[in-house]
Amino acid sequence: MPNEKILIVEDEPAIRELIRLTLQSAGYPAAYEAADGETGLQLARNHHPDLILLDLMLPGIDGLTVCRKLKADEETRNIPVIMLTAKSEESDVVLGLEMGAGDYVTKPFSRKILIARIRAQLRDFSEQENSSEIRRSGLVVNPDQHRVRLDDRELELTFSEFEILRLFVSHPGRVYTRSQIIARIKGVDYPVTERSIDVQIVNLRRKLGTWGVNIETIRGVGYRLKAGV
Repeated sequence: MPNEKILIVEDEPAIRELIRLTLQSAGYPAAYEAADGETGLQLARNHHPDLILLDLMLPGIDGLTVCRKLKADEETRNIPVIMLTAKSEESDVVLGLEMGAGDYVTKPFSRKILIARIRAQLRDFSEQENSSEIRRSGLVVNPDQHRVRLDDRELELTFSEFEILRLFVSHPGRVYTRSQIIARIKGVDYPVTERSIDVQIVNLRRKLGTWGVNIETIRGVGYRLKAGV
């Protein structure tokens, strides 16, 4: 049974209760709860949960500010954050991802999807990311040799295509905005337009063939590798 501690920061009692019951049914009994941003920050700093479910629309300190404060604090910056958002908050989703949130779930949400996103964020990729090879459903990415094989067929990728693919396969399910992708593969403030990332993704999908469908476009936000690949 999982023993990860999860912090729920949500001001609506009914939704908070639904999330708590969903976590319990999936084997996550250890959950902290906060009805406002200030309490959520205090709980995060005092208990260091393994993951935070963070509503964006909170009384007092809003969710985006909470996320920014969490990621600015040395003690809490590495805690995965999943944002809980309404459909009308697309621009806030982008800001939250830019601030360091790992993923988001739109309300009303499917309980199965919520648990899948939680499990994806809790999965520890550190050993795999540092190993010589990353394997995903027939795809093998070797960072040391800068090589990619798909079903034993060697793929010829540009430097940027390789780094984008490496980023995605290292963290399935995690959404990356275009500017995040640029910062990861080129560095902050590199003079590349976000449109160029769209072109790189198109070329990468083409070279991957049918496997390319695993790279999902998240409308208005960015891209991710399908969870579970």
